Amino acid sequence: MGHGIEDIFGSAVVMAILRGLPPRETVELATRAWDLGIDVVEVPVQTTDAVRSLKAAVAAGRERGRGVGAGTVITVDQVRTVAEIGVTFTVAPGLDDAVVAASVAAGLPHLPGVSTASEIQQALRHGLTWVKAFPANVLRPDWFVAMRAPFPQVTFVATGGVDAHNAPDYLAAGARVVAVGSALSDPEQLERLAAVLAEHLQPTESGRG
Repeated sequence: MGHGIEDIFGSAVVMAILRGLPPRETVELATRAWDLGIDVVEVPVQTTDAVRSLKAAVAAGRERGRGVGAGTVITVDQVRTVAEIGVTFTVAPGLDDAVVAASVAAGLPHLPGVSTASEIQQALRHGLTWVKAFPANVLRPDWFVAMRAPFPQVTFVATGGVDAHNAPDYLAAGARVVAVGSALSDPEQLERLAAVLAEHLQPTESGRG
C-alpha cells in the first residue's frame, strides 16, 4: 500500500484538492494543475454532485494519462463507487479500518487522515507508511517536526488550511507533500503553488524518492 501511494506521488510536493466544483470547472482546474506540473489531483466525493465531478476528472485524466484520486472517502460503499469510476487512490479525513480494508480489496492505495501518534501507529499496523496530517493548520508545522522524530519511516501529506503562502513552512517542517484545497478558489494559487513546487524540487529532487 505505501509503495502504491509513493508511486502515485513520485517527486510531487503539491496535491490539488478540487472540492465542491461542478464537473466542467473541476476538469478545467485539473487540466490547469497538470499543465503547471501539479500531477496529483484529488476530488472529494461527499455529495452526489461531487461524484459527477470526479467522473469528469477521471475521464479527463485518462485522456492525458493522468490518474485522479477520490477524497473524503469514509464508507465502504464510497470505496466501491469510486473504484468503479476508475480512481487511482483513495483519501480519508480519518483512519477507518473498514475503509482501509475495502481500499486494499479494490487494489487502491489509501491515504488515511491522522492527527495523533496513536493514529500513526494504527496506520503502520495496516502497512500504511503514507498518511494525511489533518487538519494541518490546527496541527501547525511544529507537529510535523515532533512526529518525524519517533516515526522516521512515515511520509506526511499536510492537508487543511494550506496555501501557497504557508506551504513552504510545512515542507520545511518535514511534510513530504502539501495538499491545497479551498485556497484554489483564488485563481492565482495554482501558479504560485507551481512556483513553490519548482523552488522546492530544484535543489533537492535528486535526493527525494
